[in-house]
Amino acid sequence: MNSVRKILASGLGTGYLPLAPGTWASAAVVGIFVAVALATEGNVYWLAAAMAVVLAGASAACVALGGYAEKAWGRKDPARCTLDEWAGQALALLAIPMAKWDYGWAAPAAAAFIAFRVFDILKPPPSLRLEKLPRGWGILADDLIAGLYANALCQLVVRFPIG
Repeated sequence: MNSVRKILASGLGTGYLPLAPGTWASAAVVGIFVAVALATEGNVYWLAAAMAVVLAGASAACVALGGYAEKAWGRKDPARCTLDEWAGQALALLAIPMAKWDYGWAAPAAAAFIAFRVFDILKPPPSLRLEKLPRGWGILADDLIAGLYANALCQLVVRFPIG
């Protein structure tokens, strides 16, 4: 049972990948986005539904397994627990308008990936304060803020392009 919880908490194993497990977890979500885009010819409704499912599932699992992850890996917000990145990246990709992007779904996927990773690393307010929430909530909340900032930035770039 513990190995199943560790696999789930590690974002289906992305938390065990070398160097930057959070980046690998974000890339896995972008991979899901790309797979759905290819399977549905970039249908925005299917893309939004897929990201909503990933967001809800990863968030619920992170909250449920957060306390276990902290005990199992011996620290608050352990790097191996990447469900938070799954949720945050899905939020960053949720309902990104694609009609005005010159390169179809690839440009918003790349932009949301980069923006999320930057905001996840920089931890803009109120991220640091929310990290202090107990167990899974503290693990999850700062990544949801990063996802929200990334999504907002991508929405602004699409709706109000420069030039």
